[in-house]
Amino acid sequence: MSFNGIDAIVFGVADMAEARRFLDDWGVTQASATSDRLVYRTRDGAEVIVRPHDAPDLPPAIETGNTVREVIWGAASEQELQKNLAVLREVENFRTGADGLPRVTDPNGLSLAFRVSRRTPVIVTPTMPNAPGSHQRVNQRSPIHTQAHPINIGHVVVFAADFPAMRAFYTEKLGFVISDEYPGHGAFTRCQQVGDHHNLFILNRPGKPGINHVAFTVTDIHELIGGGIAMSKKGWKTEIGPGRHPISSAYFWYFENPLAAPLEYYADEDYCTADWKPAKHERKPENFAEWAIAGGIDGKTRRQVVATDRTGRGHA
Repeated sequence: MSFNGIDAIVFGVADMAEARRFLDDWGVTQASATSDRLVYRTRDGAEVIVRPHDAPDLPPAIETGNTVREVIWGAASEQELQKNLAVLREVENFRTGADGLPRVTDPNGLSLAFRVSRRTPVIVTPTMPNAPGSHQRVNQRSPIHTQAHPINIGHVVVFAADFPAMRAFYTEKLGFVISDEYPGHGAFTRCQQVGDHHNLFILNRPGKPGINHVAFTVTDIHELIGGGIAMSKKGWKTEIGPGRHPISSAYFWYFENPLAAPLEYYADEDYCTADWKPAKHERKPENFAEWAIAGGIDGKTRRQVVATDRTGRGHA
């Protein structure tokens, strides 16, 4: 099977007004807004759907509080979707929802839906670096961004109550490909053979399913920094970042928010083909972050916020 990425994520929240305020600041575009449903879109059309946490038609939550209630995966075409469904129909809890979307539930209890992708590919041009003897940006200043505008929903990271079952479900039932691993502790997976380093990262947390974070792709480190500073300036609290992941090579900045576990801006991750060589890594702080700023950057002074990292992300 092959999916082309996350087409939508559905959140269940306690405070719709705060969720709306955050998403306006986050840089996604509002498509519709009512008292019981918000829909925002990234630049490529991936949807952020927000519902009241007690909406009766929401799938069950896998953890308490504000959280992800469903992930919708996109297929490149109707033909590709039907090919995938021929396999998914063998999953014991396969069903069709009232909205007509086929669904299964993963071993964590998280609802997964599938549809022909509504996203439109976006091609961006990152700011090219200059180096001695390699001048790629000539007579052109590097930009300063005053807001991020996320391109897509790049990945979701889940805590697995039963790690072997989750790893097997996504690789054997859904056809996800392993990009890298913490053996027995974490699996970075991508939903197609050729694509970004990971669309789903599964972390072992026995008996406690949950969401670790959801990540939104931005153009480059300049947009990530500019977007992060803008969020700080608007009063949103940094969970950790900015920083850089040595596994996936991506720059990151995580923010606390009223939708779920932290949301992340990230940029410049590895791109994999069938020739990519998955590696096994030791689970240790320096493999989470080559470097990272605890507390973020103050939006007014543009200096580091003095803080102690109590997130535990160094051990993710």
